[in-house]
Amino acid sequence: MSSEMIIRPYRPSDQDVVSDLWSRAARQAHPFLDGEGTGERARLLREADLVQAENWVAEREGSVIGLLGLQAGRPGDGNGPGAEVAGLFVAPEAQGGGAGRELLEHAAALHGALTLEVFEGNGRARRFCAHLGFTERGRRTDEESGHPLITLERAAPLKSVGWLHLREGRLLSVRTRGNDTFYLPGGKYEPGETAQEALSRELGEELGLVVPAAELSEACVIHDVAHGKNGRRLHMTCFTGGPQDIAPAPGREIAEYAWFDGQEARERCAPAHVQVVDRLIAQGRMPG
Repeated sequence: MSSEMIIRPYRPSDQDVVSDLWSRAARQAHPFLDGEGTGERARLLREADLVQAENWVAEREGSVIGLLGLQAGRPGDGNGPGAEVAGLFVAPEAQGGGAGRELLEHAAALHGALTLEVFEGNGRARRFCAHLGFTERGRRTDEESGHPLITLERAAPLKSVGWLHLREGRLLSVRTRGNDTFYLPGGKYEPGETAQEALSRELGEELGLVVPAAELSEACVIHDVAHGKNGRRLHMTCFTGGPQDIAPAPGREIAEYAWFDGQEARERCAPAHVQVVDRLIAQGRMPG
């Protein structure tokens, strides 16, 4: 199993390793650009981009493996102010390990809607962005190189909370009325709520449970496609805690609840729910 990845703010002491990472990743991504990753562009990275942008790095086992630069402040869609991705680079030897995805989802969690530009000739980046739900908004020609650039955008993710409650290796799941898919107990935030407060309220409304916010501990954050939302992304913060012995009493919106093992969850639950189950199985908390 791969070690945990950390997303943290860029520090001036990262400059040398980040500059090398950027140079190698840029040359790999843009072989059609003369002198990419060197010269004047490298100087601008050090003296401007790493100083003026909001920069984040992905780190694994103490080594920086990814860089994300953001320009905040573009109009959002009501779920965060929005941001422009000025640059996203992952060390060639670390590509495919999730660093790029985690950096982008971190940006979305902070700012909501995202836009970015990719060169038309960078097929790998275009496929990566399409997989994460970005769609084309426009095109222009890069003045410096003459190569076409594609502008991509993605709406802010839907933010929700979920409760991980296991009984004898089976995960508590709920189904709303008029829906045949099961979800984790939980739901959306209301204005001014913390994640724990939102989940405490939802558990009371959905299942008649009293679970104080102070007893909830964050377990993981799930990024996936929101079920039934036309490809919209989901940012779900999952919690454990609260009483172990419970007697759910489904509220008005809940048709039923169930305790699923891994196979049943994969067959009957939403994509984000299945991702949670896979994590619990990998942790040994549910049988495979």
